[in-house]
Amino acid sequence: MEEKSAVASLAALAQPVRLRVFRALVGAGTEGMNPGALAVLLDVAPSTLSFHLKELTHSGLVLQERDGRNLIYRAALEQMNDLMDYLAAHCCLGAGCDELSAAKNCRTC
Repeated sequence: MEEKSAVASLAALAQPVRLRVFRALVGAGTEGMNPGALAVLLDVAPSTLSFHLKELTHSGLVLQERDGRNLIYRAALEQMNDLMDYLAAHCCLGAGCDELSAAKNCRTC
């Protein structure tokens, strides 16, 4: 992942409603959710939700698919994993996490 993509992803998540939406979609797994179900689950107005889904989609963290007359939103798990890998690339000052987790020095391991 390039730095520009990481910044865009982190910026999209740096808002409480968008973070809640993304976490709900991660929880929904590959089935995803339609906007109506998301709005009810998160108690967010449909127009507000639409704005936040657009921002998450533009960041690449959320995928949108049309299913007949419905839109289905899913977390882009590959993008999420790429972001996590990018953030952890220099974990533990470059030492192997196996070594440090045994010593209990690495909080991410």
